[in-house]
Amino acid sequence: MSDKYVVVGAGIVGLYTTYSLITRLHLNPADVTVLAEYLPGDQSTFYTSPWAGGNFSCISPDDPQTLKFDKFTYTNLAKLQKTLGGKECGLDQRESTEFWDYQPEAAKIKSLSSYLQDWKVLPKSELPDGVAYGINYTTWNFNCPNFLANFKKFLESKGVTFHRQKLTHISQAYLPTTKVVLNCTGIGAHDLGGVQDGKVYPTRGQVVVIKAPHIKVNKVRWGRDYATYIIPRPESGDQLVLGGYLQKDNWTGDTFGHETEDILRRTTELLPEILDRPLDIVRIAAGLRPSRHGGVRIEAEKVEDGKILVHNYGASGYGYQAGFGMANEAIDVLIRELNKAKL
Repeated sequence: MSDKYVVVGAGIVGLYTTYSLITRLHLNPADVTVLAEYLPGDQSTFYTSPWAGGNFSCISPDDPQTLKFDKFTYTNLAKLQKTLGGKECGLDQRESTEFWDYQPEAAKIKSLSSYLQDWKVLPKSELPDGVAYGINYTTWNFNCPNFLANFKKFLESKGVTFHRQKLTHISQAYLPTTKVVLNCTGIGAHDLGGVQDGKVYPTRGQVVVIKAPHIKVNKVRWGRDYATYIIPRPESGDQLVLGGYLQKDNWTGDTFGHETEDILRRTTELLPEILDRPLDIVRIAAGLRPSRHGGVRIEAEKVEDGKILVHNYGASGYGYQAGFGMANEAIDVLIRELNKAKL
């Protein structure tokens, strides 16, 4: 196992970052190791990525940096899908309709309308009661567990090593010949020694996964303090993810019956066609989105002996849709640090 470059974390941000590392720096993938407590195929409350609804939506913040990350990811997913073997990798496009109970920020709409395929602003006559604004467009949908597994398989086929290890301190990521560590630990950054970022907190979500072969479209409604979403999972045997909740600083991975009932009520009101067939519930699950006060952290930190540490975490519920852009930014930061080291 070579360890010149180490990525800590094997969630979606860690995998995007590993891919960006080897492609943008033209590295020998055999020089890259991914260290993680949890790997694709695992399930844990503290391994967020497999639990995600998994689509590109308007969940992310309106700041210029995040809007840039969203755009980079959306416009580069087609190339990544092709690289990973086509839609069978767990990534495909679907129609999406999104509603807001309030008028969204102009900057967000300006950005989204500049690149989203088949963008259309819905007339007021097509908006449900209580909705102030609506759009329709073609989005990207992820079958999150399958996409993670296939992404890992691809990286391994190129020579990247994945090693299961629970770190108690970031210094443990520096193996004998390591010169660069990229910290993509998500919610783990809250407690990881040497990082212990008190700005990191969970935003809990609960979802109900049903089998619904007759539903092929995304539908989302954003309120000031809630989100209702319907997300079809590609290549999943017709699974549909129904949600959800945005519960800040709630650390429990338990699921609750009253929340399941509330999710089913809200989603079937939003898309009554769900009930054209009897409800076939596959699973009920909860996950902890790795949120961070002040937004994502993408920056370099000085460590001893001339080694480099780049942080890349805090994507909350938008890791799939902004994470490729975050990874690209993290590699920009790394390149600047490597160039400094040559001076």
